[in-house]
Amino acid sequence: MGLSVIPGWDLRVLGFWQLLHHGVPVEVSARQQRLIAALALLRPQPRHVLAALLWPNSPEHQSAGNLRASVFRISHELPHLLCATDPLRLADAVRVDLREVRDVITEITLTGARPVPPETIDLLQEATLLPGWYEDWVLEQQDHLLNQRVDALEALARSYLAAGSVSRALGAARAATMVDPLRESAHHLLVRCHLAEDNYASAVQVYRNFRAHLGRELGVEPSPHFAELLRLEPALVTDQRTRNDPL
Repeated sequence: MGLSVIPGWDLRVLGFWQLLHHGVPVEVSARQQRLIAALALLRPQPRHVLAALLWPNSPEHQSAGNLRASVFRISHELPHLLCATDPLRLADAVRVDLREVRDVITEITLTGARPVPPETIDLLQEATLLPGWYEDWVLEQQDHLLNQRVDALEALARSYLAAGSVSRALGAARAATMVDPLRESAHHLLVRCHLAEDNYASAVQVYRNFRAHLGRELGVEPSPHFAELLRLEPALVTDQRTRNDPL
């Protein structure tokens, strides 16, 4: 069955919000940006759900009216961007960078983390969702995507490590620690990669840096089995932390 495709729209929500038409940026008001972003992040949604999500402090009739006005304006000013149905959705031909990242994550999950091009690691590391947006529905999606990105990078690191491709494993594990600096499993993998290269000094330094950062941010210690991986003496760790983190 053939599909009616009207190309031209390109929506970016990773790193910043931007809508382009045939490569040219388009000015979009803040209210319409929020609706378009919601459909990109949450995919098709019933109209009453979107109205309550985007105008949570308004009466039901007012939020429904706000949504109708936004849909009308987008349909006339940005033709073929929306499918003005119920549920409301973006047109299939709209290219959304978030979809590409989600597809990459799904592929890594389903294929058992087979080798990927180096640019895939960069994509997963840099795919920050709508920084500077602080509404609850955005924050929830930011956190969800961050965890998915780290999970995918860790899966790649474990796969590469098991295959003996330590340099690739290092790249994936290092990217995971940069995406979530407080994620112990990512640092644990990075230490294992250094140990696989017989690079004990670097492994110990990763542990010490993570321990210091965890202490500053959360006031907790890494799990005991992390130190056991390096067979560190508690006194050595404590002394080193005292030297590195003066009061």
